[in-house]
Amino acid sequence: MNASENIEEAIQVLQELGLKEYEARCFVGLTRLETGTAKKLSEMTEVPRTRVYDAIRVLEAQGLVQIQHSSPQRFRAVPLDEATATLRDQYESRVDRLHESLSRIDTVDEDEEPIQQVWSMSGQEGIENRTEELIGTASEEIVLVIGDESLLTENLVATLNRVEGEVELLVGALTEPLEEKVKTAVPEATTFISGLEWLHGENAAEDETAIGRLLLVDRSTILVSSIMPESKEEQAIFGEGFGNGLVVIARRLMAQGLLTARDPAA
Repeated sequence: MNASENIEEAIQVLQELGLKEYEARCFVGLTRLETGTAKKLSEMTEVPRTRVYDAIRVLEAQGLVQIQHSSPQRFRAVPLDEATATLRDQYESRVDRLHESLSRIDTVDEDEEPIQQVWSMSGQEGIENRTEELIGTASEEIVLVIGDESLLTENLVATLNRVEGEVELLVGALTEPLEEKVKTAVPEATTFISGLEWLHGENAAEDETAIGRLLLVDRSTILVSSIMPESKEEQAIFGEGFGNGLVVIARRLMAQGLLTARDPAA
């Protein structure tokens, strides 16, 4: 990206973090100057001069800008590391408040839910969070097959390494190099090369949908994700409460390539 694109992206991200447009434009403008006056900021950012003062007051209150009470007044942004730390703390505080508020809201009783439930979701970050949450609920067994190397993230590795010793952890990989990475990253896991030929491999066409991850927790909860060929977006379905027959079939498919002698739950 060129300088103009970087500026606009920074402004957009700041707005996503809660700043209004003029506040975001003034802050980004000040990061480009050692110090600046309202007139200079207005010329640089195209924010009306009278609105610059309003934006600066908000930024100062948030700990992002410092004011020199001279004539004319001069402004400067706090150091970048300090600014990002402040914004991160504010964002996390808002998320914590949201969680606390939502947790206090009473649920509405509904009619009896069906035994079998299937849900869908999109986006790698959300799917990874759901994967980690499901892994954290395991009490007996986790079977995970990774079909795309990009999904072996630091967060997933950390989650797998937190699995308690009494829970059987079986992790399948599509290729030998990926299995070696899993072995190194998660030494307590039983690893294997998946025998599922329909997983995305080296010879798969570019326009084919690739299987991302398959997860079975305690033989009752299943998550399957795919990576769309054009957008590379990850999409998933997950469900629970399935009958034993479906779970047994799913587990046997997922564990293809794992020798029975090495499979403690075969």
